[in-house]
Amino acid sequence: METEDLPQITPTVINKGPKIVSFGGGHGLYAALRAFRLLTESLTAVVTVADDGGSSGRLRDELGGLPPGDLRMALAALCDDGNWGRTWRDVIQHRFDSEGELNGHAVGNLLIAALWQIHGDHVAGLDWMAKLLRAHGRVLPMSSVPLTIEADVQFPGSFQVVRGQSVLASTRGHVESVRLDPADPPARYETVEAVAEADVLNLGPGSWYTSVMPHLLVPSLADAIVRSSAVKSLTLNLSASDGETRDLSLGAHLASLHRHAPALRLDYVLVDEATIGIEPELEAHAREMFGAKLRVHPLSSRRAGQHDSLKLAACYRDMLIDAGIGVDEQW
Repeated sequence: METEDLPQITPTVINKGPKIVSFGGGHGLYAALRAFRLLTESLTAVVTVADDGGSSGRLRDELGGLPPGDLRMALAALCDDGNWGRTWRDVIQHRFDSEGELNGHAVGNLLIAALWQIHGDHVAGLDWMAKLLRAHGRVLPMSSVPLTIEADVQFPGSFQVVRGQSVLASTRGHVESVRLDPADPPARYETVEAVAEADVLNLGPGSWYTSVMPHLLVPSLADAIVRSSAVKSLTLNLSASDGETRDLSLGAHLASLHRHAPALRLDYVLVDEATIGIEPELEAHAREMFGAKLRVHPLSSRRAGQHDSLKLAACYRDMLIDAGIGVDEQW
């Protein structure tokens, strides 16, 4: 079947609530999306496309398209809460357990890859998946080509260049700087358009160098973010991870972001209340580096190192009201 003979899909656009775009990947973006969907129906996830490990990496190597894993996670976060949505969320998150080639592959990754082959377009395939899942929002890739993350990493007694998201995520060295290969990748026009139309732009939480930072390394996307008049927020992680940021305080997180994106200004930096007692200087850092107001809320869940989506939703709601965006009044 020729691509032009396939039925086209118009993404479901529900203008109900503020237009929110949240950037990230993996479990951090999942938590943010589960929170934001309680506040608006006009929600867009912009997802990193540099994953090179696991099922995503295998499909990327074999088929040559974008890695689908983080995109699948975002779609799962937006699944309808009814029986249909919950069932399909479980289906797309299911991983095969076998002795053969299917072992470790997520069903959703295979479905997305199939839709990409059928339609020949990444966004069209994602829109069809969203339709199947009755997703509350839209999922877009940050770039139209698969990317490789490269970092300068300081190890005891040596300095190395580390390539690949999966390698960088588990590095035991200190990351000095990161960049993308190719260095000037194209952003999807749908993604740039969503940023231009947004009322709110949110970065994080998530793996700092491999999920949060890459969005500001795509020049046309970074320019759209910097130029946007939307309310801009950064949701900080709860603590340093065991991998790429094991030696990084949250203040150092902000400093690294400022080095890589010096033109970025933020309205709010959001942090868990347990952290501010450890790093009281965060308020000054947020103000001096980004012109941002620090908002301190209880954000952690009972699972160590994970955000609680309901607590995040309360935090985002208070932030929107503080910014003059009336959440309750809109529906």
